[in-house]
Amino acid sequence: MIHLTTANGAPASKLCFGTMQFGGKADIVASQSMYEDCRTAGINFFDTAYVYTGGQSETMLGRFVQSERDDVLIATKIAYDKPTTKANVLQSFEESRSRMKVDMIDLLYLHRFDPQTPLQDSFEALAELREDGLIRYIGISNFAAWQVMKAAQVARDLGTTVDVLQPMYNLVKRQAEVEILPACADQGIAVVPYSPLGGGLLTGKYASDEAAGRLIDDTRYNARYNVAWMHEAAAALPALAAKHGTDAATLAVAWVAKNAKVASPIISARSSEQLAPSLAALDFEMSEALYDEVTTLSQTPPPATDRLEEA
Repeated sequence: MIHLTTANGAPASKLCFGTMQFGGKADIVASQSMYEDCRTAGINFFDTAYVYTGGQSETMLGRFVQSERDDVLIATKIAYDKPTTKANVLQSFEESRSRMKVDMIDLLYLHRFDPQTPLQDSFEALAELREDGLIRYIGISNFAAWQVMKAAQVARDLGTTVDVLQPMYNLVKRQAEVEILPACADQGIAVVPYSPLGGGLLTGKYASDEAAGRLIDDTRYNARYNVAWMHEAAAALPALAAKHGTDAATLAVAWVAKNAKVASPIISARSSEQLAPSLAALDFEMSEALYDEVTTLSQTPPPATDRLEEA
């Protein structure tokens, strides 16, 4: 797997902080507080996207990093809500760079696979940006395994590489284990997964009938996690965490980070208080026995061939 670094050569931290809430549920004060908490804890890897909070996420992150630009690795994602044509990729990149007031963006992702635009068109733009020194790493997000392999070949044909994949991955969403993680390991692609807390499900807060949050308020998240066994697994996690003297969120993040095929899980929050248990995963030592114990709470997806006897 490729080893990501900051511009000054420091290794990327083993957790990445996602700034999706900056300018949304987190105002400027809360956002800066979380950024500072991350830096104090040793996180130097920050993730945003062109579409987050109408551009406020990128703007705020850019403001926070100005005094230490080369000490942090900035990733952003483009072309979620528009075709990934060469022109759109270049235009989105320039706007993201302008919002953040930076000369270079360390890691630039295609936010999702676009079936209507040839990948060669998208990657011509990414290759040019890299050749010009405007980006250091090329990433893809929300790609299936076959799309990862296709992108890797297109990149090779253009003399460049796919360096990072950003998939969804957590204790109750383990589909990535079937083909995505092995494909990335085979191609030397770093995996930086999002949603290690399952949209908040794995914090244990939804065990109460009075709970509120994205899984209730957002129809997409409700559909994504509206499965009985997922809620049963989430309900069991706090007791297991308490037995080991930690928080359910800490255990959930540490479980993702323990996977040898994962580089840096992306944590996020809307306040410093909410962030603290996820940050604690940086120093939580998860044994193999505990990893196996947590894993048993979940359903293991069948192998790609669906030959269950070989699982």
